[in-house]
Amino acid sequence: MPRPKPKPKRKAKGRDKVTIKIPRELYRRLTTLIEGTGFGSVTEFIIYVLRDLAAGGKLEQEAGLSPREVDLIRNRLKSLGYLE
Repeated sequence: MPRPKPKPKRKAKGRDKVTIKIPRELYRRLTTLIEGTGFGSVTEFIIYVLRDLAAGGKLEQEAGLSPREVDLIRNRLKSLGYLE
C-alpha cells in the first residue's frame, strides 16, 4: 500500500507581522489625513507613528492635565465625533 503524499508546507509568510485592528471610521479619517503626504498607505503612516512613539523607550506620565487641557481634549474629541 503506497504512503499518502505529505501535505505541502505553508510558507512562513507574514510570521514577522501581526494584525492590529482599529475602528473603520478611524481608518477612513487617517486615509483622508495622509492624502497629499509621502505616505503610501494608512498602514505605512501607522507604522511610522508607532515607531516614532516607541523610539522614546517608554511612555512618560505627567503629573496630570490642567482643567483647561481637559476641556481642550474634550472639545477636540467632540469635533472628531468620538464624544457627543
